[in-house]
Parts: sequence; structure tokens; C-alpha cells
Amino acid sequence: MTGEAITILLVEDDAAHAEIVRRNLEQSHLANRLVHVGDGQQALDYLRRTGKFPDAARPGLILLDLRLPRVDGLEVLREIKEDADLASIPVVVLTTSAAESDVAQAYSYRANSYLVKPVDFGQFVDLMKTLGYYWLIWNRYPAE
Repeated sequence: MTGEAITILLVEDDAAHAEIVRRNLEQSHLANRLVHVGDGQQALDYLRRTGKFPDAARPGLILLDLRLPRVDGLEVLREIKEDADLASIPVVVLTTSAAESDVAQAYSYRANSYLVKPVDFGQFVDLMKTLGYYWLIWNRYPAE
């Protein structure tokens, strides 16, 4: 466990879901910086440090919804994983879609994980706690 803070990029158009993620990471005392963007184009701008994000910190983890305005989440994932500078960033798809076609497409674009958001609030909270511990405490990242 390194204890080093990483930036987490949350790409989520649902403000309530974004708040659940933020609160759970905060309540779990996972000292990481959460950056929230509300659509796929903002995510790409952030990652490319363009538009209103020229000084964006490189995220150590991306939490990506699929159903996004402007640029769909699967397209965002494809562009991330095809970009040599971004491809090593872990991307966790966090979405309401359990459709097999979405799961298959996400993994074909090299998603690192695919999680379906539970409808039940308590289960969603539990999922976020487990996700936080796995990716931010237990998982190991290569030195940059």
C-alpha cells in the first residue's frame, strides 16, 4: 500500500450518481482527488488537456459511464485505449447497462473492468466502497 493520492476522473452525466461516488470515496477516507466531468467530450478534453483543461492532472483511474451526452462512453473508451499516452490509464466502466453487447464492446476496447450500477442505493454504496478499496488501496500501479 503506497498511500499516494491519485487523481480519479469520473465521467458521469447523472449528478446523483456522481455525488454517491464522491461521498463514498470521501467517507472511505480514500485520499484521492476526484475530478468530475459530465459528458464524453469533456472527458476527452480533460485527458488531452485541451479546451478548459490545459492544466489537467493525469488521472490514475477513470470511472466511465457509457450513456453520455456529446460523445458516447464506448467512443471515449476506444479513443483512450488507442492513444499511446493514455492507454495505460485503468478504465472502469461504471454504468446502468447490463446489455451483453455493451459488456462485449467495452472489453473489446480494452476496458479494465465493467461494473453495472445496482438500482438499490445500499448496494450502490457497497459497490463504491469495494471499488475504492480495490483500485485505490489493493491494486498496484507501475512507477511512472
